[in-house]
Amino acid sequence: MKTANEYENRAWQLGELVVGIDEAGRGPLAGPLVVAGVVFPAGYDSGEINDSKQLSEKKREQLYDVIIRDALFYQIEIVEPAEIDRLNILEADRQAMTRIALAAPCKTVLTDAVVLYIEKDVTSLIKGDTLSCSIAAGSILAKVTRDRIMYEYDRQYPEYGFAKHKGYPTKRHMEALRKYGVLPIHRRSYRPVFEALQQTLF
Repeated sequence: MKTANEYENRAWQLGELVVGIDEAGRGPLAGPLVVAGVVFPAGYDSGEINDSKQLSEKKREQLYDVIIRDALFYQIEIVEPAEIDRLNILEADRQAMTRIALAAPCKTVLTDAVVLYIEKDVTSLIKGDTLSCSIAAGSILAKVTRDRIMYEYDRQYPEYGFAKHKGYPTKRHMEALRKYGVLPIHRRSYRPVFEALQQTLF
């Protein structure tokens, strides 16, 4: 199954290009937020691009290379935990999406449920990664990039199990957080991490 390109077609028929932007990693307790945007040529249809959550890891990796090859423009933003703590996750996401939207060589912007306050034509779509091939492509670039980062952190901190849960608050992650403590890659503004830090003070 592939994602539709209804919203892209509207712009393409007017001779406009479109950037679709999505993120991976809003919910985890550890690791970065990754935001990615993609501009495809008018009329583009890979036949396979879909919401990253609907694809296997192997298929995401394959499509990552296809997207990089075929895109007219792509940009990947990595937002570190300290920046997330400073801004809050929604604002960190919005600012990263804004940087991509402003850099993209087009005036039509599609985002996955995030409103941007810029002088371009921005459409925020609920579940946009199932409605727009460009947003879905962004979701794939973001997800693959973030997973690769978390695999590297798993090698650095094997006792936390990051390769399995990617930093999300699973039972194993919570147990490791309590047993081994807070890492530099943890988001200190997130309640479970904040509570773990408080426990170390007593």
